[in-house]
Amino acid sequence: MREIRAVSCRSLRLKESFLLKDGGVVSLVGAGGKTSLMFRLARELSEEGASVLTATTTRIRKPSWEQSRHVIWADSPDDLARRAKKILKKSPHVSAGSGPGSMERPGKLTGFSPEFIDEVAATGLFKWIIIEADGAAMKPIKAPAPHEPVIPSSSEWIIGVLGLKNIGKPLAEAHVFRSRLFGRLSGLAPGDPVSGESAAVSIVHEKGIMKGAPARAVKIAFLNMAGDPQRLETGRRVCAAMARMKGRVPDRAVIGQALGNPPAARIYDFNPGRRHDG
Repeated sequence: MREIRAVSCRSLRLKESFLLKDGGVVSLVGAGGKTSLMFRLARELSEEGASVLTATTTRIRKPSWEQSRHVIWADSPDDLARRAKKILKKSPHVSAGSGPGSMERPGKLTGFSPEFIDEVAATGLFKWIIIEADGAAMKPIKAPAPHEPVIPSSSEWIIGVLGLKNIGKPLAEAHVFRSRLFGRLSGLAPGDPVSGESAAVSIVHEKGIMKGAPARAVKIAFLNMAGDPQRLETGRRVCAAMARMKGRVPDRAVIGQALGNPPAARIYDFNPGRRHDG
């Protein structure tokens, strides 16, 4: 069993909770609040005066005014930089996409290729680039398809999000996105209760939500929707299960609420000797 250590998290912001350092690309994968987390983190970082780009390599709902006041379309990294420079003179946060959603997906923001994001990161225009690199059809738990997630190689942090609210519910597409794939990963049959153990498998398995993450990246599991003592305990059980497993155990697990104050309720470090201090 891996060593696991609880970390004091009273009043910690997301930046400290996620071991973020001096800027770079942060990719969010998994299910259960990625979009809310992306814009909460962007607000926190931009309030420090840092330049922040929020974007996606898939599709997301077009940001609301509260989430992002400046949304631009760009067809090349140079085009994005040109448009963003004008906005950054008056506001530190920009959201961007390659275009609005199609007729079949109205209200969606279409994303960029991972290589596009890598090129933008190389310009140094933004201190932080936050990418939603996975889709989940508004479900709190998922297993990725073979083509998912779509992670830029420049990503220095991978945040694997899992919503706790459907743990205990039957394995079905109503509760878990790509439920058949989730069953194959976890060994659950349709209708079996989604256990904390199976949720842990979906995080650490080589075909789980952090599949394809750059080897050098700091990997954080964010167990979201922990709004009451029962869900906090569920999150603790997921962390304990991860500590017992072989596989790609994250550097840290954060249990909390993306829109909570503070957002982190409990933090556990795995293999503390390997920790990436922020």
